[in-house]
Amino acid sequence: MSRVKGGTKHNTKRKKILGLAKGFRGRRGTNFKAAKDAVMQALTDSYVGRKDKKGDMRSLWISRLNAAVRDQGLSYSRFMNGLTKAGVIINRKALSNMAIEDPVAFEAVVDTAKKAIGA
Repeated sequence: MSRVKGGTKHNTKRKKILGLAKGFRGRRGTNFKAAKDAVMQALTDSYVGRKDKKGDMRSLWISRLNAAVRDQGLSYSRFMNGLTKAGVIINRKALSNMAIEDPVAFEAVVDTAKKAIGA
């Protein structure tokens, strides 16, 4: 029985990898061996990137809150301490959106935090 080198499974696997490598520059987008390595690395990086994104967003929310709270005469850490003491449970994403979209309500939250820490 003769050996098949260009079978359907073989071609399907190669097409899949080369399809994922579409848009890669040079050999990495056209040559199967190079594309396989490039695609594996790209998939690994994208997995890690999805995890990093969560921390990046949290940092952004904290930066926005710090800027908004400093206008009210507090630092971010004292603000969060005041919210904790006041028993206010609002996450940083919601607080950040509130600071941008509804400054009046955010000012009320800041006043609550100020009263709790006695500032």
